[in-house]
Amino acid sequence: MKLEQKIVTKIPIPKERGVQFMKGFLDFIREQGVIGLAVGFIMGGAVSKVVSSLVADIINPVLGIILGAAGNLTDKQLQVGGAVIAWGKFASVVIDFAVIAMVVYFGVKLLKIDRLDKKKA
Repeated sequence: MKLEQKIVTKIPIPKERGVQFMKGFLDFIREQGVIGLAVGFIMGGAVSKVVSSLVADIINPVLGIILGAAGNLTDKQLQVGGAVIAWGKFASVVIDFAVIAMVVYFGVKLLKIDRLDKKKA
């Protein structure tokens, strides 16, 4: 089997154009809020396991005791005929989301990452 060689021609780019390109790229990143979006994904992914454990292992049992469940909020449900409405699981997911949102918000504010994005005029 014969390998063909491809000829790649380099296009000379003046140094000034390279600097302008990088400046334009960085402006694009700042204007479009890409940094804030990336921080949101990273922070959300990084803390989701911790927050899920907090909700499942601490908050749900306490709420379960308060609401009269045998110790866990996720066990709470309402049976209507043959249908089971698992409102405890839904409440657990809502609490999980709220705690993650607060952690991300305060993390961004404390680290002052929100200042990296340019404000649109």
